[in-house]
Amino acid sequence: MYYVYILSCCDSGYYVGCTDNLKSRFEKHSRGYVSATKYRLPVTIEMYFCFRDKYLAFNFEKYLKSGSGRAFTKKHFNI
Repeated sequence: MYYVYILSCCDSGYYVGCTDNLKSRFEKHSRGYVSATKYRLPVTIEMYFCFRDKYLAFNFEKYLKSGSGRAFTKKHFNI
């Protein structure tokens, strides 16, 4: 399974990522091993989506990082 996840950061911002091991990836974020969230700790998982297809997951992550994807997330998930 592949996971697209949205993290809430302490600076009231969000981080979108994709992984095949959500638990391990979240631990890396929480311990400061990921440069994109290192100075935005603590982080919490707001939501995640599961995909069987790796390419579908990475395309969905790319969409969520786009302008229309951020608008979609804001509208449908109150983020």
